[in-house]
Amino acid sequence: MTQGNSNLLEGDERHATLINNANAIRAICSSVEGTLGPKGLDAMLVSPQGDVIITNDGVTILEKMDVTHPAAKLLIQVARSQQRVVGDGTTTATVLAGALVQEGVAQVLRGVPASKVVTGMQQGIAWVKQALERRAIRITGIDDPLLRQTAFIAGREHQDIVDFVMEAAARVGMERLLDQDYSLSESVFAHEKATSEVWHGLLLRQQPIYRHGSVERRHARILVLQDALEPEQLDEELLTTEAGFGQYMEHRARFMQQLECLSRLDVALIVLERGIHPDAEQFCADHNMMVVQRVSREEIRRICKSTGSIPIKRAALHKQEEQLKQVLGYSELVQYDERLERVRVACESAVSIIIGASTAEVVGERARIAADAASAVQTAVRGGILPGGGTTELTISYELGRFRESLKGMESFGVAAVAAALQKPMSQIIQNAGFNPLEKIEQARSAQQEYGTDAMGMDCDTGAFIDYIQQGIIDPANVKIHAIHAAGEVAAAILRIHTVIKMR
Repeated sequence: MTQGNSNLLEGDERHATLINNANAIRAICSSVEGTLGPKGLDAMLVSPQGDVIITNDGVTILEKMDVTHPAAKLLIQVARSQQRVVGDGTTTATVLAGALVQEGVAQVLRGVPASKVVTGMQQGIAWVKQALERRAIRITGIDDPLLRQTAFIAGREHQDIVDFVMEAAARVGMERLLDQDYSLSESVFAHEKATSEVWHGLLLRQQPIYRHGSVERRHARILVLQDALEPEQLDEELLTTEAGFGQYMEHRARFMQQLECLSRLDVALIVLERGIHPDAEQFCADHNMMVVQRVSREEIRRICKSTGSIPIKRAALHKQEEQLKQVLGYSELVQYDERLERVRVACESAVSIIIGASTAEVVGERARIAADAASAVQTAVRGGILPGGGTTELTISYELGRFRESLKGMESFGVAAVAAALQKPMSQIIQNAGFNPLEKIEQARSAQQEYGTDAMGMDCDTGAFIDYIQQGIIDPANVKIHAIHAAGEVAAAILRIHTVIKMR
């Protein structure tokens, strides 16, 4: 064996883990990149039981996919992070992460130390994030045409869904959309029996424990209990004694008095974090008090913020009526909707986007589309918008190439990897539209230079070049910023892995 062949085999063995991980990342990316852009197609997900989901939503595909490779699971974290933080752009983030890994691996295989590649990538990504922030076009208000167009693009051109999302956004207002603790996408509810509408209030996720006919209360008072609605508990051994049993009966009598107090206060809805005693359940049914139990802390927080309720513990039920009245929330209407199997709570400060469709499969996809549109609207309000279709990334990739020339040391190869990866979104969109990416990328760059704008991109129908801002092809800026940030974190983690060890 020659010395050259020996070195090649040693190199292959040294980078075996990196190449294996890169191949796993490539396989995952190939499952979602075909959905990118207006000409992207859907993926069909089939479960072992024969259940079928047809979607082009990146996070849905990745979440439902049967994945065992550890590096591939890391890539899926990109989509989860993107969905959690900005609620849109999961496919773009995944494609960017895959491209960063591919370009980074190419540099390592050329002989650049992985640590130098990672450091350079981090420098390049920080530079890119600043460049994107500088270019962001701010939204002036709910009536800004760019905001509606953002919803239209994220809502995959479903005009009815866009109308509902924009109505809901107008209802809650700019101040609420800017609130970091508020998420418009969480207000989306979908059901195959529903008629699409914007409800000015909450739809509780849990069903009431007692449902009969049309349950409706107007001018309703609401009690929120971060506890169980039950008498005070006694030790089981104590209950076997006569004194203990007497104490138990006293507690039970006192508990019934507390329920009578709630009835006199005209409480219409009781929200419980835990369960309810059978006696209390029957009492509430007899007195037309709706009870929703096993409600999460997050849902309780949402109910309290919208209705003015103050959550209390069970011990607070000992207070006087006037004191209890101070912790009760208020709603113009509390109603159990039998068709939706949800409790409606009307309130001025909340909104619910109800999406209907003919089947469960279709309604699930419409719900995802509505959630994407709602997230895009809120993200655009917070951070502005940029031309879509990878046009901004293309311009920045060339600028990043010039920045790389000013660097000294091997970190510049990591910056070069970022510059190359930034062209991947537009390249994939062009490929999905049936054109030659190499040819059209160069033409797009020439058009951007000729017209002096980042917004020049390819018309996926004709292959001509158009101004994406003028045509309304836009994305929230924060979607792009977080996508490159999350992609860079995962790519760096993959490139640093030297070996994979199975744990006991």
